[in-house]
Amino acid sequence: MKKLVLSAIASALVVACAGAPQSGSAGLTLKHDSEYVIDGKIYGLPEAKVYREDYNGPAVVGDYLTMAPNLAKLDYEGNKEHEVRMDVFSQKVEVAPGVSYNAWTFGGSVPGPVLHVREGDRVVFKMKNRSDEEVVITEPFKGQSPYLSQIQASELQKHEAVIAPMPHSMDFHSGTVAAEDKWRTIAPGETIEFEWIANYAGTYMYHCGTSSVLMHTAMGQYGAVVVSPKEGYPTDAEVDQEYVIVQSEMYLSQMGDSYIYDHGAALARDPSHVVFNGHVSSLSENPLRADEGDRVRIHFLNGGPSGTSSFHVIGAIFDQVWAEGDPRNTWYGMQTVLLGASSSATIEFIVPEEGIYKLVDHEFADAERGAAGALIAGPRKAK
Repeated sequence: MKKLVLSAIASALVVACAGAPQSGSAGLTLKHDSEYVIDGKIYGLPEAKVYREDYNGPAVVGDYLTMAPNLAKLDYEGNKEHEVRMDVFSQKVEVAPGVSYNAWTFGGSVPGPVLHVREGDRVVFKMKNRSDEEVVITEPFKGQSPYLSQIQASELQKHEAVIAPMPHSMDFHSGTVAAEDKWRTIAPGETIEFEWIANYAGTYMYHCGTSSVLMHTAMGQYGAVVVSPKEGYPTDAEVDQEYVIVQSEMYLSQMGDSYIYDHGAALARDPSHVVFNGHVSSLSENPLRADEGDRVRIHFLNGGPSGTSSFHVIGAIFDQVWAEGDPRNTWYGMQTVLLGASSSATIEFIVPEEGIYKLVDHEFADAERGAAGALIAGPRKAK
């Protein structure tokens, strides 16, 4: 009898708690009935929602979204729930002087916006497939995200709205979810909404996961999520400048006065351009800046879709490198960081002297295709 009473009490407690947010281990807050905690990480997020909405507002919404090489500062303590929108649509963009193509984009640029969150943060994500619309991103509006302000100030890609109806999806490597649910493909006019938790620190790729994934990624649908460690990096107090670089390949063939995607070249891994942050001149016309003696941190992502990257800064040695951006994966004194497609590293170096420091893919065939830039260092300043 006593066992039956205790069992009934336990069952009542479970039912009473089921409908309310709960605190998991390590003080984590569970938002949905389906969620649970293992090793301090939240899993079991609710099913994605797909619906149609009458929305033609800002294509990008979120306070911690920027245009590479910029990274938003995390100006909050602890963990936060982020509401993020990145609509998908086509834009004509320039990737080299005189070379433009009709890119498929997240938010309008190639690569897409950089999202910065902290380990343990929750992201509530929305994406409308607006590929059947002309979406203009160069007109400012009140209260816009930092990303849109930065893209409007940049003239490098020369954005033009175009229409290219196509099914699309979103695959966040930073999310731990059921891919067939959250990363599902949606048709033009549909919106998908889902949540994910930044369970692991690091720098992660996102991309369209709709077949052909090679084509969708090479057409411009990729970007970076930087998940800062909950306890930070050991050098946080010493870092003077912090940047994001995304390397990628483009496979374009000339057709008359325009350029189009070449799937045969993509399958053969024969890129027409290999670029940092979407343009062969992105880090030469707008070089990174620092001063002599500064500690510079770069979150570097090789977006591929297929090639490797051997990132090197001419005249510097990488003081510390965290593979995939995880502070548990530490390397020291590296000259070059080798990264496969979708791999990343968080890299730090000391600027030894005033001068110009070339940033290159040390696979020089790729550097000559455009994977090169510069950091310009000014005179040493008193700390």
